[in-house]
Amino acid sequence: MVSARLLVLSLFSASLVGSQPTESSQQVSSPPAHPAGEPSLSIDNLSFPWSRLRLPKYIIPLHYHLLLHPNLTSLSFTGSVQIQIDVQNNTNWVVLHSKGLQISKATILDQNLTHLSEQVLPVLHNPSHEQIGIFSPRVLSSGQKYFLYIEFGAELAEGFYGFYKSTYRTSTGETRTLASTHFEPTSARMAFPCFDEPSFKANFSVRIRRRPEYISLSNMPVIKTVEVSGDLLEDQFAPSVQMSTYLVAFVICDFKSVTGTTSSGVQVSIYAAPEKWQQTHYALEVAVKMLDFYEEFFNIRYPLPKQDLIAIPDFQSGAMENWGLTTYRETSLLYDPLTSSVSDKLWVTMVIGHELAHQWFGNLVTMEWWNDIWLNEGFARYMEYISVEATYPDLKVEEYLLHTCFAAVGHDSLNSSRPISSPAENPTQIKEMFDTVSYDKGACVLHMLRHFLTDEVFQRGIVRYLRKYSYKNAHNQDLWDSLANTCSEEDFISGKHCYSSSQASKNAYLFAGEHLNLTAMMNTWTLQKGIPLVTVTRKGARLLLRQDRFLKTVLPSDPQWSTLQKGFLWHIPLTYKTDSSSTIHRHLMTSPTDSIHIGEEASWVKVNSDMTGYYMVHYEDGGWDVMTKLLRENHTALSYKDRTHLIHNAFQLVTAGHLPLNKALDLIGYLLLETHTVPLLQGLGYLEAFYHLVEKRDESVLTHNLGAYILRFFRAIIDQQTWSDSGTVSERRLRTEVLSLACHLDDPPCVKRARQHFSDWLQSNGTLNLPTDVAETVYSVGAQDDHGWASLLHTYKISLSEAQKHKILYALTSSKDTSKLEGLLELGLEGKVIRSQDLSTLILMVARNPKGHYLAWDFVKKNWDTLVQKFQLGSFCIRNIIIGTTSQFSSPEELTEVQSFFESIKEQASQLRATQIALDNVLKNVRWVQRNLETLRKWLNEQMQ
Repeated sequence: MVSARLLVLSLFSASLVGSQPTESSQQVSSPPAHPAGEPSLSIDNLSFPWSRLRLPKYIIPLHYHLLLHPNLTSLSFTGSVQIQIDVQNNTNWVVLHSKGLQISKATILDQNLTHLSEQVLPVLHNPSHEQIGIFSPRVLSSGQKYFLYIEFGAELAEGFYGFYKSTYRTSTGETRTLASTHFEPTSARMAFPCFDEPSFKANFSVRIRRRPEYISLSNMPVIKTVEVSGDLLEDQFAPSVQMSTYLVAFVICDFKSVTGTTSSGVQVSIYAAPEKWQQTHYALEVAVKMLDFYEEFFNIRYPLPKQDLIAIPDFQSGAMENWGLTTYRETSLLYDPLTSSVSDKLWVTMVIGHELAHQWFGNLVTMEWWNDIWLNEGFARYMEYISVEATYPDLKVEEYLLHTCFAAVGHDSLNSSRPISSPAENPTQIKEMFDTVSYDKGACVLHMLRHFLTDEVFQRGIVRYLRKYSYKNAHNQDLWDSLANTCSEEDFISGKHCYSSSQASKNAYLFAGEHLNLTAMMNTWTLQKGIPLVTVTRKGARLLLRQDRFLKTVLPSDPQWSTLQKGFLWHIPLTYKTDSSSTIHRHLMTSPTDSIHIGEEASWVKVNSDMTGYYMVHYEDGGWDVMTKLLRENHTALSYKDRTHLIHNAFQLVTAGHLPLNKALDLIGYLLLETHTVPLLQGLGYLEAFYHLVEKRDESVLTHNLGAYILRFFRAIIDQQTWSDSGTVSERRLRTEVLSLACHLDDPPCVKRARQHFSDWLQSNGTLNLPTDVAETVYSVGAQDDHGWASLLHTYKISLSEAQKHKILYALTSSKDTSKLEGLLELGLEGKVIRSQDLSTLILMVARNPKGHYLAWDFVKKNWDTLVQKFQLGSFCIRNIIIGTTSQFSSPEELTEVQSFFESIKEQASQLRATQIALDNVLKNVRWVQRNLETLRKWLNEQMQ
């Protein structure tokens, strides 16, 4: 799954991968008949038989036969499911998941499809655990297989989980309805009774009834369509491979598609609302290329005959990897060359790369439990970079990887962070696992590991992992064993190409002359939270090293510092380079202090080459002065990634109290010489962040001076920009960022040019297409007067391009008129003009605006219960709303205000890690302002003289 913005030797052929009909394909084609007027057993003296959140392990589902009949007029559905189960302990009870379903009938049949009871079986509900228990008066015997048959019905869900309704408007104003699913992590139980845990893998045979004007899609292709009655058809889908319930999917809609075929014969189709069909062609090209790439990279054939990608109009996250039917937010799949910018194009490419990586990492091999969701998400996030770099090198995706790691550092340097692998039991805790740690830190730790082991060893290890655990579930340890080439004694004896566990330590990798225990090393990265800070001191020919936990909310001088440091130790694969050799040196640091010989002749040393390692570096005793001098005199001696890394580290160390702000500001003085986009944008980004922080405080002189300094410092770069879509991807990205900031700072030439473009666009009555890279900036300048704002809102309502609508929404929220901002928030809450899926983004956009800063926060407080109802506690949207609306607060009063609101929703807040992250963020800002505001004021005064 992707959170909403911010490969050919065949191992198995599709016919052998567990989709073979088993005895479970005996199917009850219509409800089993019972004697007329049958009695049902009394439930009066039965109590719910199971007290745990997780289901008992002694009943294993093998095959689901699922029939669904959604009614898009009444917005409800009915269905039946027949589950073949394998009973491994004698029992009278079957316990499984069900949420919000009305169960009308439950029976159990033996292998010969004979009823075990003449009576309808009692069904007990445990709503707090989302479970039902079905009682059989006859004991289900260990070692036997049975069929559980259940009939059920429900309303199509409101919101974004389970089997839910979505709508879209045609250009003629007609509203059309579709029904779609989103089950990850725990919502398959809202669509049909099931064993809704990732380790209960089974085959699924799905049948869907629909009216002729619709189509239905599921994980597998339709093998047969039969007429049930005059206006009712039934699509029967091929049995699926073995998979977890959260990957089951179905959609009933009237969409159009475009289809292509991969080199190995997989049929790929992109589906969208009919009037958006023209925007599907780029996604088709990407998906075909990506599937070809992954089949070769993983050396395992994609096991299904088809892969559908569909743009769902109402969708909370970015996309979802359902096997063979991946679902997407429209902005994550549709690309319109006339309105989509180069960043939009990169986003679509990366999201498709992410979801298709999941077809192997996550779908073929699934984590045993949600505590290791990073095995799915960290890998898919990392594979975005590997796949896009291989298939679309011109998109320069490697320039974004550093930012993924910087996002992880930002989160991980707060005490409220968590280990990559963390306990999660209830649905809210499980939803919260889909966060920066699982995705971004997971990806960066894998990046470090790949560089550490080398590309070839890393790739061979993950192929070994995928092959060994295909159609099964895996833990962290299974990955380390596969990468370290170790395996169980049993595998070793059977002649597999791997070491036994006892041999592992003897045969571990040789790294910089040292033997390595990969499990011990990786446990330090996945089982403890936080990120290490390596402090480097030069002593003649030696480099002295010390590692601590890097924290931004607690200073070394604080009383609790030593407590928060206790017990933290990482095995850090250090890399470094000096000016005395072109080699990148390697060293494994496994103790709190260490030293390495670098020679007297080296005049500088840069640690963590290209930031391939997930750790911070602090150069003590004048070390930062050496770096500043190097950048000023010979910045190209370092790679653009090293230069970006130095800028990032310096400013992070300022926040953590290890470096004075003026030292970091002096370091970026060299940017006048910089020609590479990534370090330029990194330096500019920090100045912009400071500007956004101070403009929300009563600091008009400081705000003005900082804005004037930024414009003066980057004058040459601003003036070089053209208002066009020409140039490389990097040049276009720089143009978007630089002109957006210049106009935000009221730079007269920028504002004048944007006004002219906006005026031309208005006069053309929508026939003129603005250059996509500057459209958002042009709209934002145009939105500052009433007529421009009203025209943009009108265009927003009728536009068929989600990319254009996103840019317009950003512009609408930049208005300085608070009544307009309040009106937008109400529109978002209502969910018609501005869809509910965009409400969390809208709230954050309003919060970014100094005039909307408190409006957004007050809106969240006032509508908290409604927001939780819309998005569910623990979801991306709730997390983004909590952290995003408070992220610019920087005064003690604001910190108290946030604390008191969280206290007022204590019951919910106590379940959310996000509330603690938000508080840590505000505390970090308060401390930054207390320590650095005067330094910034003084430094700016010196610069402006």
